Amino acid sequence: MTSTILVTGAGGVGKTTVSAAMAVTAARTGKRTLVVTVDPARRLANALGLAGLGSEPSPHPDDPNLWAAMLDPGESWRAVAMRHADPEVAERLVDNEFFEAATEHFPASQSYAAAEQAANYIQAKAWDLVIIDTPPSAGGIEFFTAPSQMTDLIGGRLLRWITGWRLPGRRFLFNRTAKPALRLADSLLGAHLLERVAEFLMDLRTTYDGVARRSREIESLFRRSSVLLITTADPAPLREAIRFFRELPGAAAEPIAVVFNRTLPAEWAMAQSPAGTPPALATNLANWGSEALRQRDALVEFGSRYPVALATIPWAGAPPTDLDSLAALIEKSDGLPKSRLGIG
Repeated sequence: MTSTILVTGAGGVGKTTVSAAMAVTAARTGKRTLVVTVDPARRLANALGLAGLGSEPSPHPDDPNLWAAMLDPGESWRAVAMRHADPEVAERLVDNEFFEAATEHFPASQSYAAAEQAANYIQAKAWDLVIIDTPPSAGGIEFFTAPSQMTDLIGGRLLRWITGWRLPGRRFLFNRTAKPALRLADSLLGAHLLERVAEFLMDLRTTYDGVARRSREIESLFRRSSVLLITTADPAPLREAIRFFRELPGAAAEPIAVVFNRTLPAEWAMAQSPAGTPPALATNLANWGSEALRQRDALVEFGSRYPVALATIPWAGAPPTDLDSLAALIEKSDGLPKSRLGIG
Protein backbone atom coordinates (compact mmCIF):
# COMPACT_ATOMS: atom_id res chain seq x y z
CA MET A 1 0.00 0.00 0.00
CA THR A 2 1.29 3.46 -0.95
CA SER A 3 1.31 6.15 1.73
CA THR A 4 1.10 9.81 0.75
CA ILE A 5 2.30 13.06 2.29
CA LEU A 6 0.95 16.33 0.87
CA VAL A 7 3.32 19.17 1.78
CA THR A 8 1.52 22.50 1.64
CA GLY A 9 1.99 26.11 2.65
CA ALA A 10 2.79 29.54 1.26
CA GLY A 11 5.50 30.15 -1.30
CA GLY A 12 9.05 30.71 -0.17
CA VAL A 13 8.84 28.83 3.14
CA GLY A 14 11.00 25.88 2.07
CA LYS A 15 8.31 23.33 1.15
CA THR A 16 10.41 21.86 -1.64
CA THR A 17 13.48 21.49 0.55
CA VAL A 18 11.51 19.89 3.39
CA SER A 19 9.80 17.54 0.91
CA ALA A 20 13.17 16.48 -0.47
CA ALA A 21 14.62 16.05 3.02
CA MET A 22 11.76 13.78 4.11
CA ALA A 23 12.09 11.77 0.90
CA VAL A 24 15.79 11.19 1.50
CA THR A 25 15.13 10.16 5.10
CA ALA A 26 12.41 7.71 4.08
CA ALA A 27 14.50 6.25 1.26
CA ARG A 28 17.38 5.62 3.65
CA THR A 29 15.08 3.49 5.81
CA GLY A 30 14.55 1.20 2.81
CA LYS A 31 11.27 2.61 1.50
CA ARG A 32 10.85 3.15 -2.21
CA THR A 33 10.08 6.86 -2.13
CA LEU A 34 8.93 9.27 -4.83
CA VAL A 35 9.06 13.04 -4.29
CA VAL A 36 7.15 15.18 -6.78
CA THR A 37 7.13 18.96 -7.22
CA VAL A 38 5.11 21.31 -9.39
CA ASP A 39 7.67 24.09 -8.95
CA PRO A 40 9.26 25.00 -12.32
CA ALA A 41 12.14 26.84 -10.62
CA ARG A 42 14.19 23.60 -10.34
CA ARG A 43 14.52 23.90 -6.58
CA LEU A 44 13.91 20.18 -6.11
CA ALA A 45 16.60 19.25 -8.62
CA ASN A 46 19.05 21.66 -6.97
CA ALA A 47 18.32 20.33 -3.50
CA LEU A 48 18.85 16.75 -4.65
CA GLY A 49 22.08 17.69 -6.42
CA LEU A 50 20.67 16.87 -9.85
CA ALA A 51 21.15 18.72 -13.13
CA GLY A 52 17.44 18.49 -13.90
CA LEU A 53 14.19 16.57 -13.54
CA GLY A 54 11.48 15.49 -15.97
CA SER A 55 7.81 14.72 -15.64
CA GLU A 56 8.53 11.01 -15.58
CA PRO A 57 9.89 9.76 -12.22
CA SER A 58 13.55 8.80 -12.33
CA PRO A 59 15.74 7.17 -9.66
CA HIS A 60 18.45 9.17 -7.95
CA PRO A 61 21.91 7.97 -9.01
CA ASP A 62 23.10 7.87 -5.38
CA ASP A 63 20.08 6.09 -3.85
CA PRO A 64 18.03 3.50 -5.76
CA ASN A 65 15.15 3.88 -3.29
CA LEU A 66 14.79 7.60 -4.04
CA TRP A 67 12.82 8.78 -7.09
CA ALA A 68 11.93 12.30 -8.16
CA ALA A 69 9.84 14.11 -10.76
CA MET A 70 8.83 17.65 -11.68
CA LEU A 71 5.33 18.01 -13.12
CA ASP A 72 4.63 20.18 -16.16
CA PRO A 73 1.03 21.44 -15.81
CA GLY A 74 0.80 22.07 -19.55
CA GLU A 75 1.74 18.50 -20.40
CA SER A 76 -0.50 17.25 -17.61
CA TRP A 77 -3.46 19.08 -19.11
CA ARG A 78 -2.86 17.45 -22.48
CA ALA A 79 -2.97 14.11 -20.67
CA VAL A 80 -6.24 15.18 -19.01
CA ALA A 81 -7.78 15.95 -22.40
CA MET A 82 -6.60 12.65 -23.87
CA ARG A 83 -7.94 10.72 -20.89
CA HIS A 84 -11.39 12.28 -20.64
CA ALA A 85 -12.35 12.98 -24.26
CA ASP A 86 -12.75 10.82 -27.35
CA PRO A 87 -9.51 10.72 -29.36
CA GLU A 88 -10.87 12.91 -32.15
CA VAL A 89 -12.24 15.48 -29.69
CA ALA A 90 -9.06 15.40 -27.59
CA GLU A 91 -6.89 16.15 -30.63
CA ARG A 92 -9.16 19.03 -31.56
CA LEU A 93 -9.03 20.37 -28.01
CA VAL A 94 -5.27 20.43 -27.67
CA ASP A 95 -4.86 21.90 -31.17
CA ASN A 96 -7.28 24.74 -30.44
CA GLU A 97 -5.48 28.01 -29.80
CA PHE A 98 -7.69 28.67 -26.79
CA PHE A 99 -6.60 25.46 -25.06
CA GLU A 100 -3.28 26.80 -23.80
CA ALA A 101 -4.82 30.08 -22.65
CA ALA A 102 -7.64 28.25 -20.90
CA THR A 103 -5.40 25.79 -19.08
CA GLU A 104 -3.08 28.59 -17.95
CA HIS A 105 -5.66 31.14 -16.88
CA PHE A 106 -8.76 29.27 -15.71
CA PRO A 107 -8.86 29.35 -11.90
CA ALA A 108 -7.14 26.32 -10.38
CA SER A 109 -6.49 24.71 -13.78
CA GLN A 110 -2.78 24.13 -13.18
CA SER A 111 -3.43 22.85 -9.66
CA TYR A 112 -6.02 20.42 -11.01
CA ALA A 113 -3.67 19.09 -13.69
CA ALA A 114 -0.95 18.61 -11.06
CA ALA A 115 -3.41 16.90 -8.69
CA GLU A 116 -4.55 14.47 -11.37
CA GLN A 117 -1.01 13.51 -12.34
CA ALA A 118 0.00 13.16 -8.68
CA ALA A 119 -2.99 10.86 -8.17
CA ASN A 120 -1.73 8.71 -11.03
CA TYR A 121 1.58 8.23 -9.22
CA ILE A 122 -0.19 7.31 -5.98
CA GLN A 123 -2.49 4.82 -7.67
CA ALA A 124 0.40 3.21 -9.59
CA LYS A 125 1.48 1.58 -6.30
CA ALA A 126 5.06 1.52 -7.54
CA TRP A 127 6.35 3.27 -4.41
CA ASP A 128 5.93 2.80 -0.67
CA LEU A 129 5.70 6.54 -0.10
CA VAL A 130 4.80 9.44 -2.40
CA ILE A 131 5.57 12.97 -1.20
CA ILE A 132 3.86 15.79 -3.12
CA ASP A 133 5.33 19.29 -2.91
CA THR A 134 2.10 21.14 -3.72
CA PRO A 135 1.86 24.48 -5.57
CA PRO A 136 1.75 27.51 -3.23
CA SER A 137 -1.35 29.04 -4.86
CA ALA A 138 -3.68 30.58 -2.28
CA GLY A 139 -1.40 29.47 0.53
CA GLY A 140 -1.63 25.84 -0.57
CA ILE A 141 -5.43 25.74 -0.40
CA GLU A 142 -6.03 25.75 -4.17
CA PHE A 143 -4.40 22.35 -4.70
CA PHE A 144 -7.10 20.77 -2.52
CA THR A 145 -10.03 22.73 -3.94
CA ALA A 146 -8.97 22.43 -7.61
CA PRO A 147 -10.82 19.15 -8.36
CA SER A 148 -14.20 20.50 -7.27
CA GLN A 149 -13.52 23.87 -8.91
CA MET A 150 -12.73 22.24 -12.25
CA THR A 151 -15.87 20.11 -12.03
CA ASP A 152 -17.90 23.25 -11.33
CA LEU A 153 -16.23 25.06 -14.20
CA ILE A 154 -16.80 22.41 -16.87
CA GLY A 155 -20.28 21.55 -15.60
CA GLY A 156 -21.21 25.08 -14.63
CA ARG A 157 -24.40 26.86 -15.60
CA LEU A 158 -22.71 29.28 -18.02
CA LEU A 159 -20.93 26.55 -19.97
CA ARG A 160 -24.09 24.43 -20.02
CA TRP A 161 -26.04 27.39 -21.35
CA ILE A 162 -23.47 28.01 -24.10
CA THR A 163 -23.05 24.38 -25.17
CA GLY A 164 -26.48 23.02 -24.40
CA TRP A 165 -27.66 20.72 -21.62
CA ARG A 166 -27.23 16.96 -21.72
CA LEU A 167 -29.42 16.60 -24.80
CA PRO A 168 -28.91 13.79 -27.33
CA GLY A 169 -27.46 15.14 -30.55
CA ARG A 170 -26.44 18.53 -29.21
CA ARG A 171 -23.36 18.43 -31.44
CA PHE A 172 -25.66 17.87 -34.44
CA LEU A 173 -27.88 20.78 -33.37
CA PHE A 174 -24.82 22.97 -32.89
CA ASN A 175 -23.53 22.16 -36.37
CA ARG A 176 -26.92 22.77 -38.00
CA THR A 177 -28.09 25.86 -36.12
CA ALA A 178 -25.50 27.67 -34.00
CA LYS A 179 -22.45 27.22 -36.23
CA PRO A 180 -23.97 28.92 -39.33
CA ALA A 181 -25.05 31.87 -37.17
CA LEU A 182 -21.57 32.15 -35.67
CA ARG A 183 -20.01 32.01 -39.13
CA LEU A 184 -22.26 34.87 -40.23
CA ALA A 185 -21.23 36.91 -37.19
CA ASP A 186 -17.58 36.05 -37.78
CA SER A 187 -17.84 37.20 -41.40
CA LEU A 188 -18.97 40.60 -40.16
CA LEU A 189 -16.10 40.68 -37.67
CA GLY A 190 -13.61 39.56 -40.31
CA ALA A 191 -12.42 36.48 -38.37
CA HIS A 192 -13.56 33.05 -37.19
CA LEU A 193 -13.20 33.93 -33.51
CA LEU A 194 -16.71 33.13 -32.30
CA GLU A 195 -16.88 29.83 -34.12
CA ARG A 196 -13.50 28.72 -32.74
CA VAL A 197 -14.47 29.73 -29.21
CA ALA A 198 -17.75 27.83 -29.45
CA GLU A 199 -16.01 24.74 -30.85
CA PHE A 200 -13.56 24.81 -27.97
CA LEU A 201 -16.25 25.15 -25.32
CA MET A 202 -18.32 22.39 -26.91
CA ASP A 203 -15.33 20.03 -26.89
CA LEU A 204 -14.38 21.02 -23.34
CA ARG A 205 -17.90 20.23 -22.16
CA THR A 206 -17.55 16.61 -23.33
CA THR A 207 -14.86 16.01 -20.68
CA TYR A 208 -17.27 16.71 -17.83
CA ASP A 209 -18.21 13.12 -16.93
CA GLY A 210 -14.57 12.00 -16.84
CA VAL A 211 -13.34 15.05 -14.93
CA ALA A 212 -16.17 14.79 -12.38
CA ARG A 213 -15.49 11.11 -11.76
CA ARG A 214 -11.74 11.67 -11.53
CA SER A 215 -12.19 14.64 -9.19
CA ARG A 216 -14.07 12.45 -6.72
CA GLU A 217 -11.24 9.90 -6.82
CA ILE A 218 -8.61 12.61 -6.25
CA GLU A 219 -10.49 14.09 -3.30
CA SER A 220 -10.80 10.63 -1.77
CA LEU A 221 -7.02 10.17 -2.08
CA PHE A 222 -6.42 13.57 -0.50
CA ARG A 223 -8.58 12.75 2.51
CA ARG A 224 -6.54 9.57 3.13
CA SER A 225 -3.20 11.42 2.84
CA SER A 226 -1.09 12.96 5.59
CA VAL A 227 -1.00 16.75 5.27
CA LEU A 228 2.06 18.64 6.48
CA LEU A 229 1.79 22.43 6.63
CA ILE A 230 5.07 24.32 6.30
CA THR A 231 5.51 27.93 7.41
CA THR A 232 8.05 30.29 8.88
CA ALA A 233 7.55 32.72 11.74
CA ASP A 234 7.40 35.64 9.30
CA PRO A 235 4.06 37.49 9.22
CA ALA A 236 2.99 36.76 5.61
CA PRO A 237 3.53 32.94 5.72
CA LEU A 238 1.90 32.84 9.16
CA ARG A 239 -1.20 34.56 7.78
CA GLU A 240 -1.39 31.93 5.04
CA ALA A 241 -1.03 29.13 7.59
CA ILE A 242 -3.85 30.61 9.66
CA ARG A 243 -5.94 30.96 6.52
CA PHE A 244 -5.42 27.26 5.75
CA PHE A 245 -6.96 26.33 9.09
CA ARG A 246 -9.80 28.83 8.76
CA GLU A 247 -10.65 27.69 5.23
CA LEU A 248 -9.65 24.05 5.64
CA PRO A 249 -10.72 22.48 2.34
CA GLY A 250 -13.21 19.64 2.56
CA ALA A 251 -10.88 17.47 0.49
CA ALA A 252 -8.01 17.92 2.96
CA ALA A 253 -7.43 16.11 6.21
CA GLU A 254 -6.40 18.33 9.11
CA PRO A 255 -2.62 18.81 9.05
CA ILE A 256 -0.75 16.13 10.96
CA ALA A 257 1.70 18.85 12.02
CA VAL A 258 2.72 22.44 11.33
CA VAL A 259 6.43 22.85 10.71
CA PHE A 260 8.13 26.15 11.48
CA ASN A 261 11.07 26.18 9.12
CA ARG A 262 14.29 28.22 9.47
CA THR A 263 13.93 28.76 13.21
CA LEU A 264 16.66 30.25 15.36
CA PRO A 265 17.70 28.51 18.60
CA ALA A 266 15.31 29.45 21.41
CA GLU A 267 18.22 30.09 23.78
CA TRP A 268 19.35 32.98 21.58
CA ALA A 269 16.38 34.95 22.89
CA MET A 270 18.05 35.07 26.32
CA ALA A 271 21.59 35.74 25.06
CA GLN A 272 23.47 38.54 26.77
CA SER A 273 26.59 40.26 25.44
CA PRO A 274 29.52 39.89 27.84
CA ALA A 275 31.19 42.99 29.21
CA GLY A 276 33.63 44.56 26.81
CA THR A 277 31.84 43.37 23.66
CA PRO A 278 32.42 45.86 20.81
CA PRO A 279 29.27 47.98 20.22
CA ALA A 280 28.73 46.74 16.66
CA LEU A 281 28.90 43.10 17.73
CA ALA A 282 26.67 43.76 20.75
CA THR A 283 24.06 45.34 18.47
CA ASN A 284 24.24 42.39 16.12
CA LEU A 285 23.77 39.91 18.97
CA ALA A 286 20.81 41.93 20.29
CA ASN A 287 19.17 41.88 16.86
CA TRP A 288 19.54 38.11 16.58
CA GLY A 289 18.16 37.76 20.11
CA SER A 290 15.14 39.89 19.26
CA GLU A 291 14.43 37.80 16.17
CA ALA A 292 14.73 34.55 18.12
CA LEU A 293 12.32 35.94 20.74
CA ARG A 294 9.85 37.00 18.05
CA GLN A 295 9.97 33.54 16.46
CA ARG A 296 9.45 31.83 19.80
CA ASP A 297 6.45 34.03 20.62
CA ALA A 298 4.93 33.40 17.18
CA LEU A 299 5.21 29.64 17.64
CA VAL A 300 3.67 29.78 21.12
CA GLU A 301 0.80 31.97 19.93
CA PHE A 302 0.08 29.68 16.95
CA GLY A 303 0.10 26.64 19.21
CA SER A 304 -2.34 28.27 21.62
CA ARG A 305 -4.71 29.02 18.75
CA TYR A 306 -4.68 25.66 16.97
CA PRO A 307 -4.43 22.25 18.70
CA VAL A 308 -1.99 20.69 16.27
CA ALA A 309 1.49 19.22 16.63
CA LEU A 310 4.20 21.83 16.12
CA ALA A 311 7.67 21.07 14.83
CA THR A 312 10.71 23.17 14.04
CA ILE A 313 13.54 22.86 11.56
CA PRO A 314 16.58 25.03 12.36
CA TRP A 315 17.85 27.81 10.18
CA ALA A 316 20.78 26.78 7.96
CA GLY A 317 23.41 29.13 6.64
CA ALA A 318 23.24 27.65 3.13
CA PRO A 319 20.56 25.66 1.32
CA PRO A 320 21.22 21.91 1.09
CA THR A 321 22.41 20.63 -2.26
CA ASP A 322 23.12 16.95 -1.55
CA LEU A 323 21.47 13.97 0.13
CA ASP A 324 23.51 14.14 3.34
CA SER A 325 22.69 17.79 4.03
CA LEU A 326 19.02 17.11 3.30
CA ALA A 327 18.94 14.19 5.73
CA ALA A 328 20.61 16.41 8.35
CA LEU A 329 17.64 18.79 8.25
CA ILE A 330 15.29 16.04 9.43
CA GLU A 331 17.81 14.80 12.00
CA LYS A 332 18.03 18.29 13.49
CA SER A 333 14.27 18.88 13.46
CA ASP A 334 12.36 18.98 16.72
CA GLY A 335 8.84 17.63 17.15
CA LEU A 336 8.40 16.24 13.66
CA PRO A 337 6.12 13.15 13.90
CA LYS A 338 8.36 10.91 11.80
CA SER A 339 6.65 7.64 12.61
CA ARG A 340 3.16 8.99 11.76
CA LEU A 341 4.53 10.40 8.53
CA GLY A 342 6.23 7.11 7.72
CA ILE A 343 9.70 8.58 7.30
CA GLY A 344 11.48 7.03 10.24
